[in-house]
Amino acid sequence: MQVKDILQRTDKLPNVPDVVRELIQLLNDPNAKYEEISEKVTKDQTISLKVLRIVNSAYFGLSRKISSIEEATVLLGMDKLKTLVIASGFANSVDSVEGIDLKAFWSDSFRVAGLAQWFAKRSEDVSPDDAFTAGIVHNIGRLLIHLTEPETAKQIQTMVSERKAGRVKAELDLLGFTSQEVGKALTDLWKFPSNLGNAVQQHQRPFADDDPQPLACVLNLACYINACIRHDREADLVREGFPRSVAKAAGLSEGIVYELDDALAIGDELNQLLD
Repeated sequence: MQVKDILQRTDKLPNVPDVVRELIQLLNDPNAKYEEISEKVTKDQTISLKVLRIVNSAYFGLSRKISSIEEATVLLGMDKLKTLVIASGFANSVDSVEGIDLKAFWSDSFRVAGLAQWFAKRSEDVSPDDAFTAGIVHNIGRLLIHLTEPETAKQIQTMVSERKAGRVKAELDLLGFTSQEVGKALTDLWKFPSNLGNAVQQHQRPFADDDPQPLACVLNLACYINACIRHDREADLVREGFPRSVAKAAGLSEGIVYELDDALAIGDELNQLLD
């Protein structure tokens, strides 16, 4: 089997709204007309309702109720709106997946995205928009494997849970390729900026190439902190195990290790999009 065989199962691909894909394609375009995107978001009722619900939640604490995407854009800014639209579009891209708790899957992806954005804002080498989007899609390849090859995905899960192999080795043994490769191929198919796909493919081993990509390094750090949060690791142990060489390659200062308490406290407000 090859990665292309999975991509040819077009009936199984996540159904990401056109407006979300178009928005991601424009992330690195300085001349992008985001007003047009706002208009298209307005026409997508599912996304609009979810975005407006979270905008009107206690998290934002706005003094009055926001009733339109245009108002939300003015009050929150396009950067925040882009974040909400991209997260919402992916959260609703599939209805059910055998072997995956979708709510937990997207909640985990949202936190990685928020952490990647947090690191990117402290680096001169990485766009926060790119980092957030890379976090959202960093595990999309695993989702696609479960959608297209559920029995093989189940075998991979069993090997990992029984500690017979790490996930990468299990995927290579049973599929011949990794979920990161599938994720990159899918972002290429969707015509996302190439740096997003490269980061998805490289983030687990950012130093596999001689020239590590800063975005892949930021994503690696986000996954590290996310794992620490998931396992309720003490802050001192988080700092002790923090991959400083990866942080340096991500364009972060040595002092970032002393800010990690803030990263560990990043909230889960985007989970409201999953209700």
